[in-house]
Amino acid sequence: LSHPFIFLSFVIAQHLVHVNVRLVGGHSRCAGRVEVLHRGQWGTVCGDFWDLVDAAVVCRELDCGEPVDALGATHFGSGSGPIWMSYVMCTGSESTLKNCGSLGWGKSRCDHSKDNGVICSGNIFSIL
Repeated sequence: LSHPFIFLSFVIAQHLVHVNVRLVGGHSRCAGRVEVLHRGQWGTVCGDFWDLVDAAVVCRELDCGEPVDALGATHFGSGSGPIWMSYVMCTGSESTLKNCGSLGWGKSRCDHSKDNGVICSGNIFSIL
């Protein structure tokens, strides 16, 4: 490629356009507190019953490899705003966290002291 930076920028921009989940507060874009975009607002996910199957869906959705750890109890700090999902129950085959079962959007018995997190094996584009 004559302009690898331009190509890389295009790939990153293409990926970010459709992002419905992000990881916040970690050492790279592949580790952090899980947040989902719903109705145009970012919110957190309650850590109750959060496990490696759920984390695997997030890691795959972000192209971050396999889950290394599924963390609760604000390992990456407390979020703010709505707690969009709680009691998440993924089967592991979902393409996005939004397709996993839960109590329903915004229905939660949690507070931000239970915001969950993920560490994935990938460390792609850690500058993002």
